[in-house]
Amino acid sequence: MLRAAISANLVSRDPARWPTTATLSMAAGFLIAFMLAAVILAIFGVGDRGTVIALRATARWSFLLFWLAYAGGAMAKLFGPRFNTLAQQGRTMGLAYASAQLMHVALIFWLFYLAGRPGGGMVVFWAGIACTYLLALFSWPRLRDALGLRWWRIVRTIAMEYIAYVFAVDFILGPLHGHGVAGYPLSYVPFAIVLVVGASLRMAAAVRPQLVAQ
Repeated sequence: MLRAAISANLVSRDPARWPTTATLSMAAGFLIAFMLAAVILAIFGVGDRGTVIALRATARWSFLLFWLAYAGGAMAKLFGPRFNTLAQQGRTMGLAYASAQLMHVALIFWLFYLAGRPGGGMVVFWAGIACTYLLALFSWPRLRDALGLRWWRIVRTIAMEYIAYVFAVDFILGPLHGHGVAGYPLSYVPFAIVLVVGASLRMAAAVRPQLVAQ
């Protein structure tokens, strides 16, 4: 078993495998988002209605990829080696999420075009997009090494938590503000629960070392 563990560790560090895995994940993330948008636009049309539905679908697909990158490491810390593979694929899932978001952003620009004017009041969203591609940029080992491990962890934590906040605005705060508790759309409930669970896992993983030390 020790030999198998060492072999698996060497394979995971093989520089020839990481780019291939990341490229395939990015391609899959984007292609699934593209297919979702294409099917929805073909059914509901390329006008406002079809575009809004496609936006919602691609947002949810992107969120699932983000959540795996967001909560995977915390799950491994809390629940042991069975989740190590998920934690090790955090970078890959993050890049797949960034790739899927390209389709979502394209649909937003298409909606702006249909409206005939630039969109306003989306500062929170665009800041989240900036965080997304900042993390993607620093996924390259040379840039990450140039930043330094300490600063990379700080940047990664701030960026990931901000992206989670953007999804919280989309799935929780925005709908509650617009519809109230009584009118909260049921379709948002599963995503809101999953987001809260992910944030809770990360907080528990962060405080666990301190509790163990006590």
